[in-house]
Amino acid sequence: MTQYDPNTDPTRVPPPVYTETVETVVVRESNTGWWIAGILGGVVLIAVLWILFARGPETPSDQALIEAQMDAAAAQANADSALIQGQVAGAQASVDIARADAARSQADAIRAASEARAAEARAQTPVVIEREA
Repeated sequence: MTQYDPNTDPTRVPPPVYTETVETVVVRESNTGWWIAGILGGVVLIAVLWILFARGPETPSDQALIEAQMDAAAAQANADSALIQGQVAGAQASVDIARADAARSQADAIRAASEARAAEARAQTPVVIEREA
């Protein structure tokens, strides 16, 4: 027994082998920003309480100073919150870009496979059957 099959067409090319690649993007979320904002908020709160209770009798100008400091602390807390939200939005944008790149790569692979199948179909030799009349 040999590996030669006389019924096989010697000009026929074996079908190509296709492989599929799957990419997975893993993004870890960090809580560091929230910890920083919480610690900063705690420090601001302690500073405001210390300013309020460490003083003696208050004068009207001292009251205005305390209110201004409280407004400044609130503004700082809002700025810190906006910074954290910006970082989260940037991370989300990075994830969206990675997903778009993965989808584009998958579409390119599908298109290449269909073009290869079409080229293979065009490359096959036609079968001619002759009959005696």
